[in-house]
Amino acid sequence: MALEKGDFVLIEYTVRVKETGNIIDTTIGELAKREGIYESSRLYGPMLVVINRGWILKSLEEALKEMDVGEEKEIELPPEKAYGPRDPYKVKVFSIREFRRRGINVRVGDVIDFGGATGIVKSITGGRVTVDFNHPLAGKTLVYKVRIVKKLENILEKTKALVSRHLEIPMDEASIEYDGDSKVLIINIPTRIMTKKNIQYAKIALVSDIFELLKDYVRKVLFQEVFERKTSEEYGEERSSTSDTGGKEVTQ
Repeated sequence: MALEKGDFVLIEYTVRVKETGNIIDTTIGELAKREGIYESSRLYGPMLVVINRGWILKSLEEALKEMDVGEEKEIELPPEKAYGPRDPYKVKVFSIREFRRRGINVRVGDVIDFGGATGIVKSITGGRVTVDFNHPLAGKTLVYKVRIVKKLENILEKTKALVSRHLEIPMDEASIEYDGDSKVLIINIPTRIMTKKNIQYAKIALVSDIFELLKDYVRKVLFQEVFERKTSEEYGEERSSTSDTGGKEVTQ
């Protein structure tokens, strides 16, 4: 059955550049590690897509609409359907004095925001700085291997997926309570993410999506901060894990 506007689906994908064969992105953590592109700060696993929301490339989304749950497909996107062709006029040359005047210390390979546009410093020669404002994947043909893992049907599943997307916690760790009569949604916030950078902005963005995407089911959203006291067994295990390091935690 084809997907429709507003459907919530979880997808797995891996994308490579056709010209080189290099994998540049994946939702699969183990594959990312093998390919040397793993990001420790990223949450891996099936990714939420809401059809027609614009969270992924339009051409990829159009292909998803024709797929069934459980189906896996390889989708090739030429530059005009991905990030566009390379535009030589987007490669600019500046005097290095322009950057110094703005207090910017540039090096080759830096990603900079200059004049409201994001670019990559390609070279610095003779007091001249060459910056490429093309998207890094402009001019590339991308090959996506995509599988639709699941279509989310009920309010709790959809909310957990939105919480996972915005607060960057696994779906199975998202604790949600919902009262269908009063249309009140309670989201329990784990202790470990309360001090996360920009957590307040993430909560605002989450509520905005809930009110827009689940407006027929939710009238009020409450955030509940959850503090849990460690048991004596958990405390003992923590003490044991740090005893060989002089009481200091070791992060691996």
